Amino acid sequence: MNKQSLVDAIHEAIGGTKVSAEQAIDIVIGNITNTLKKGDEVSIAGLGIFSAKTRAARTARNPRTGEAVNVPAMRVPKFRAAKALKEAVR
Repeated sequence: MNKQSLVDAIHEAIGGTKVSAEQAIDIVIGNITNTLKKGDEVSIAGLGIFSAKTRAARTARNPRTGEAVNVPAMRVPKFRAAKALKEAVR
């Protein structure tokens, strides 16, 4: 499923226009992104928890040349699935 098929599913479920369904998805994604930028968590019951994790600086290897490359510390998004989601997928 991609964003467009999600828009179609929301449009069928609640009606309205596809534009309003796409705007709703964009607002949700934007709010999750902005909250993670601030360093806070987003918890959605039944789905899971989105958070930002700090990954430490490290030395990696370029697979093509074998040369050592320094990878700086960075923040990366993390998702922990809720128990209900895990059980539904099983």
